[in-house]
Amino acid sequence: DILEKEIDVEEVKIFFKEINKSLIRKDPACIIYTSGTQGTPKGVVLSHGGILKNCEGALEFLYFIKGQPNTFLTWLPLSHSYEHTVQFVQLSIGAKIFYSESLDKLLTNLKIAKPTIMTAVPRFYTNLVNKIKINLQNQSSFKKMIFNKTLELGEKKLLSKKMTFFEKFINFILDIIVRKKIKKQFGGKIRAFISGGGPLDYNVGIFLNSLGLSTLQGYGLTEASPVVSCNSIDRIKVDTVGKIFKDVEVKIASDGEILVKGENVMLGYWNNKHETEKILKNNWLYTGDIGEIDQEGYLKITDRKKDIIVNAGGDNIAPSKIENLLANYPEIIQSYIYGDKKNYLVGLIVVAKDLEDKKNKIQYIIDKVNDELSIIEKIKKFIIIDAPFTIENEMLTPTMKIRRHQIKKVYGDQLEKLYF
Repeated sequence: DILEKEIDVEEVKIFFKEINKSLIRKDPACIIYTSGTQGTPKGVVLSHGGILKNCEGALEFLYFIKGQPNTFLTWLPLSHSYEHTVQFVQLSIGAKIFYSESLDKLLTNLKIAKPTIMTAVPRFYTNLVNKIKINLQNQSSFKKMIFNKTLELGEKKLLSKKMTFFEKFINFILDIIVRKKIKKQFGGKIRAFISGGGPLDYNVGIFLNSLGLSTLQGYGLTEASPVVSCNSIDRIKVDTVGKIFKDVEVKIASDGEILVKGENVMLGYWNNKHETEKILKNNWLYTGDIGEIDQEGYLKITDRKKDIIVNAGGDNIAPSKIENLLANYPEIIQSYIYGDKKNYLVGLIVVAKDLEDKKNKIQYIIDKVNDELSIIEKIKKFIIIDAPFTIENEMLTPTMKIRRHQIKKVYGDQLEKLYF
C-alpha cells in the first residue's frame, strides 16, 4: 500500500531536482478554467515563467510587508487564478495563510486570523460598508459626528486635498481614537484589503480608505496569470486599478480596449485554437475590457467590452456603473441592468428578504440613483425578485460575478414584457 510505504526524503529531492532541470519558463505549468461569465468556460494554459513573473510583480507591490511576520486571509477559491498565483508569493515570504469558511463568515474569520493582508471580491467590501452604515444609525449623535468628521478628513487626505494645520491635527487625533479602534475590529494587524475579481464601487473605496482601512483595487484576468495592475499603499487612486505590474506592457486600442503583452500572458486556450486566435494577436492579449491610462500611469477600467449595452440610438452604456450605484443601498442585494437595442433601460432587482413595502422603497432608491445618471442611463422600469443570483443556480461565478447570459436566459422574457 502506497500510504504505508516509507518515503526517502532525499530521493524525493533528487527526483524533483531532475524534473526542474528539464523545465524552461515557457513550459505549461497549469490549466485554469475561466469562470464563464460570457458562456462556456475555457481552459487557460499558463506557463511557469508567466506565474513567476506575476509573483515578482506582486512582491514588488507588497514591499510594505517585507521583513515582518505576515498573515494572509483569503476567501477566493483555490482554483481561482489569483489565489493560485498568490499562494506562491505567500509561501515565498513565509506567511501564514488562513482560508475563510465562506463569504458570510469572513468578518468572523478576520477576528480569528488577525491578518496583515486580506483578499476579497467587491461584493464583500460593499456589504461591509452597508453593515457599518447600519450600525452607525444606532449610535449617539456625538459618535455620528466624530465618525463623519473621520470620513471627511480621511477623504481629504486620500484625495490629496489641501488641509489646514488644524485639520491635520484633528485627523491625527482621529487616527488614534477612531481609526485604530476600527482596525481592532478586523484583528488589529490589517495593513491592506485587496479587492479584485470585478470593479470596486468608487464610494465604497473612498469610505474604507477614509476610515484608515487601506483598500487596494487591482485588475487582472486568468489569461494574464492573472494580475496586470494594482494600487500601491503609498498612492491610492480609488477610481483606478493602479499601476502596471513589472515587465507587463499595456496599451489602449483605438476602440478603447485594453491590450496586454508580456511573459505573464497565457500560452493559449487548451485544445481551442479558434478562441486563442480571437484573443491573442501579434503577442497582444485582447482583454475585452475598456479603459484608459492617466498621466501618472494608473490604469482605469470603464467597462467590460462584451457587457456594454448599445441602445436603440447607438449609445454605449456601462451596466456595471448603474449596478454598482444600486449596490450602495442595503435594501438591494443584487441587480441586473438590461436594454440592448432598446429605447430605455430596465432592471431586475433582488431585494432583502425582510424588506416591507418593496415596490415603493425600490422606486425611491431608483429615483435617487437616476438623479446621478444621464438620460440614457436612467432606469425606466424594473422587476423585483426574491430569489438571489447564486453559484448554485449558475447566475454567479465562483468569484461572485454575475453571469449575464444565464440571467438573460432565465429572466429575459419577463424583462422583454417591460417594453410593451
